Amino acid sequence: MTYPTEDDFRRLLDALTMCVLLHDASTKAIVWANRAACIALGFSVEELLPLKARDMTRPEPKYAREIAVSAMDRSITEGPQGYEWCYRSRTGQDMLSEAIATYVPLKERGVVMVQFRDISAEEAMREALRRYETRLREFMQDLSEGVAVLMPGGAVEFISDSGRRLLGLAAEQAPGSVFDYCSERNRARLAEQLDDAPQQRPSEPRRYRMVRRDGSACWLRITCRRLVIEGDFDGLLIHFRDISDEVGIEEARRTEARMLEYAGRYNAMGEMATAIAHELSQPLAAVRNFIEGAIRRLEQAGPVEDAIWGLRSADRQAEHAALIIKSVREYIVKREPTETRSDLRNILSEVAYFIELRARDAGVRVHIVQPKAPLPVLCERVLIGQVVLNLAFNAIDALAAVDADRRDLTLACAQHEGRALVSVTDNGPGVPTDAHGRLFDGFSSSKAGGNGIGLSLCKNIVTRHQGAIWAQPVPSGGLECCFALPLISQPGADERAH
Repeated sequence: MTYPTEDDFRRLLDALTMCVLLHDASTKAIVWANRAACIALGFSVEELLPLKARDMTRPEPKYAREIAVSAMDRSITEGPQGYEWCYRSRTGQDMLSEAIATYVPLKERGVVMVQFRDISAEEAMREALRRYETRLREFMQDLSEGVAVLMPGGAVEFISDSGRRLLGLAAEQAPGSVFDYCSERNRARLAEQLDDAPQQRPSEPRRYRMVRRDGSACWLRITCRRLVIEGDFDGLLIHFRDISDEVGIEEARRTEARMLEYAGRYNAMGEMATAIAHELSQPLAAVRNFIEGAIRRLEQAGPVEDAIWGLRSADRQAEHAALIIKSVREYIVKREPTETRSDLRNILSEVAYFIELRARDAGVRVHIVQPKAPLPVLCERVLIGQVVLNLAFNAIDALAAVDADRRDLTLACAQHEGRALVSVTDNGPGVPTDAHGRLFDGFSSSKAGGNGIGLSLCKNIVTRHQGAIWAQPVPSGGLECCFALPLISQPGADERAH
């Protein structure tokens, strides 16, 4: 085998831009350096030849001469060896380098060629990235929000420490797939959200009931964004927050609202029952009188026509009582807790019967004002009827302080500023000026001795229907309570105005 001469080899290396030092294979002393190495180190070839490792190396144990010599020896027996080395220039500037030792048998002797390049800038960048990553981890350590990077199939590529806490994962425990924490019912919803994730902004948040690794349940609010790094990554960035406390508070409020509705509804039903009982007492008493009269006439000798007349009269009174009971029954059976398309005029007409019963007993004249055009709204009609009943019953109670010949109550509905408006107006004593704004806040009432539960219930129901409720004084004296509900675009086809 023919080997190149040392001069030919040097001329070849001198043309390279990479730094090259030639070491004697036996003594490991420097025997030559190419132009690029001389420029980088600031020495001429002649100046480099007598230098030892300690003269041109950072004085640290990991850069001891024995380490470099060992790499050169291995290059002779095992092939090229790569290692990190820190050269020191003539000016004392350290140059962290990536070095490769390669044995080259030349015609005159064997040499070890050490090629090296300055990686100081790269190492500085890596160190900066390591510091940044450390700081970022420390910052994310105390976050209440979890961050994770998902692969397209849902596998978790990265998860923050805060995310591990939220999902109940130990420090080294593999997170698996995001779908592992989802119930069967929620997996399809989550998959849909991830599939539709936008790239420019986070998705709209959705909430899911999740199960942590320890088996405990929690509620998470999740947003996601598609993360595309050209030629490097295509996946999803998700942010998730534990909202279990928020969901618990919402559920407690719903329970409280249901209890409030229950209390207010049955309070109103009790008041309705009192009025109905009074209304029923008259036809029932008449039935009894007619039947007793018919019995007495049948016990006497003579024609039975008078007894038949009495029985027919009793039958008419019984029919009247049946109509009263039917009206109550028809209202009660409509108490389904579902929103339906309804005409607000019909709701007012349905409850007007019960209001008039109560008003008649209290000596109050009721005036009902209805528009000709429908007022279509989407509502739980029985609950909206409950609001009208509560407001009207409150007004009737307030009118007890007014002279009997001046007791007037007006129930009206109309379209106002794109909404369906209901007003309940009385000419009673009203309430103090500073009480109008807090009348529906609970524990405030428009009547003496009232606890305000009914009015608070009204606000709760109207607010749930995206409506507004308020009270205002009547210029001529009294109080006007109003509530407004959003009109829907198409009137209900299933109802007609009474």
